[in-house]
Amino acid sequence: MGCGSGLRRVIPVGLMVGLFAAGGSLAKDLDDEMGPLPTLEITPGRSTAFRAAVLRFRAVGPPVGEERIDQLREEIERGLAFSSVVRPLDHDAYLASDLSPPLERGSFDCESWKQSGADALLVGEVKREGVRLRADLRIVDVGRCRELKTGNVVGERDGLESLGRTIADETVEALTGLRGVASTEIAFISDRTGHRELYVMSADGREQRPATGSRTLKMFPEWTPDGKAVLYTNYDGGQPALSITSRTREITAGPVLRGLLRGLPKYRGRFDPSGEELAMVSSVDGAAEIFRVKRKGSEPHRLTNNSAIDISPSWSPDGREIVFCSDRSGSPQLYLMDRDGGNLRRLTYTGAYNTSPAWSPDGRWIAYETRVRGQFDVWLIDPSGQINFPIVTHARSDEAPTWSPDGRKIAFSSSRRGRYDLYVMDWNGENLQRLTSRSGKNIQPDWGPQAP
Repeated sequence: MGCGSGLRRVIPVGLMVGLFAAGGSLAKDLDDEMGPLPTLEITPGRSTAFRAAVLRFRAVGPPVGEERIDQLREEIERGLAFSSVVRPLDHDAYLASDLSPPLERGSFDCESWKQSGADALLVGEVKREGVRLRADLRIVDVGRCRELKTGNVVGERDGLESLGRTIADETVEALTGLRGVASTEIAFISDRTGHRELYVMSADGREQRPATGSRTLKMFPEWTPDGKAVLYTNYDGGQPALSITSRTREITAGPVLRGLLRGLPKYRGRFDPSGEELAMVSSVDGAAEIFRVKRKGSEPHRLTNNSAIDISPSWSPDGREIVFCSDRSGSPQLYLMDRDGGNLRRLTYTGAYNTSPAWSPDGRWIAYETRVRGQFDVWLIDPSGQINFPIVTHARSDEAPTWSPDGRKIAFSSSRRGRYDLYVMDWNGENLQRLTSRSGKNIQPDWGPQAP
């Protein structure tokens, strides 16, 4: 489990699966096991949320269909609600018409919307362009009664979910400066069919679909930074290797890096921010080590070199550092090193079992699992190691945290319902939402990037 000690010379495949599939959990008396916790003030997500009135878009030109217009509005509001920082204003609070005025008019009844409780107003027009729909929109700052953003979004006529999420993300960006993540996706592993396969779903848990179907064991999905493909570990033929599944002709799906470290297992790969290099875990002389390799398969550069288990690398957003898990101190702990393996230092000293680190997109935090009383919880630590605290605790295991591209949310796997499902929450633990509900185990989420 995790970076568990005692695994040294020979590491069977089954044991390595357990090594990487560390669980998670809750503590009732944290102070007893881990010492007093630091005092940290966390501002709840809902306290800073903007309220946006989403008006019904006006149809322009050939008929679009009232049903489609209503559905588009619902999808926009759902995407805003998912953001946790911009919330749709309840329609009952409207003191003005809920139909978007013609965009060329350029004036809005800001006073009525201010009294309605809106911070922002989203108005728009939608029209057919062949088999596609085009939505022209304006986002208005009600308080100052001025436009924040104008633009347009184009999508398939039958793809209103995607169109609405994209408009929601644009609205979040206009109001907060950071693009929303409703239109992003999460890759994960599920055995709902009896075999562990790679799946992809929208960030809010909808549209779950398989990305592989070869009936071999799959582990550790990893999006390419451009979102065009997902790397994963494939136990085809008994020895773990890396494969990739692609949604574009630019990338050939199938095994990758076969020419590197011939004859040695490849347990996991993590892309650096540029997408040109990977931190890859392999086994040398019976010990798991971390290598840095070119994506196209050049000679690997060994970053760790000792008899300990070194796994679970995660790059810093600037690509200069790597956080990873090692049991070199006698128990699984988090360590930091430069991209060339130098400047090695221990990060965690609290807790006897820490693993699965994930660096936040802004570089301020590292989320990870820590074991407390036999279960795992998700904690945050800053890269200096000075601030370290739990963001979610439960009597069942919470595991494998992964950050949304805007750094506002964390998805993770949890056994809190008696089987493993995927959940998402705000980075501070607010607004917990379950994403999967089907049979089988749903584990190891990896949150994909925003579309270019």
